[in-house]
Amino acid sequence: MRRKYFLVEATADPDKDDAMNEHGGGCHCGNIRLRFSTELDPSQIEVRACQCDFCIKHGSRAIADPDGRLIVAVEDEARLHRYRFGLRTADYLICRDCGVYVAAVTSDDRKPRAIVIVNALDDRSLFVCEPVAVDYDAESREGRVARRRARWMPVEIL
Repeated sequence: MRRKYFLVEATADPDKDDAMNEHGGGCHCGNIRLRFSTELDPSQIEVRACQCDFCIKHGSRAIADPDGRLIVAVEDEARLHRYRFGLRTADYLICRDCGVYVAAVTSDDRKPRAIVIVNALDDRSLFVCEPVAVDYDAESREGRVARRRARWMPVEIL
């Protein structure tokens, strides 16, 4: 098996206006590694607390930057669980070994989009915005897909 690691600092070059802040993280056992890149300061990023049963039970706090990017590196694909429920429009990425929920990725889009779970980031304490409770139960399938295309970020899974 090939291990993929990211050495990431949550800092940007202050002399550059377009510098990307990078935030690393992943699951507890290291099978799934994350790299979230954004021009936004963590204190500016809206944190959402979905009110569905799945997210409540996981204590989920999710973020995304439509102009940012998420890279998910998986050491052993067999240890990655892609859970789907409800309208089945996203894969919820969970490590089969340690059980950590790290991200959600659109499942029916030619250009996948994602949210990252703040609790899975190494520098989670920098994301200080009070979570906004959101409830998507009344959304239609089309409305949900459109919202995710607009608000979630590009993702690459390695």
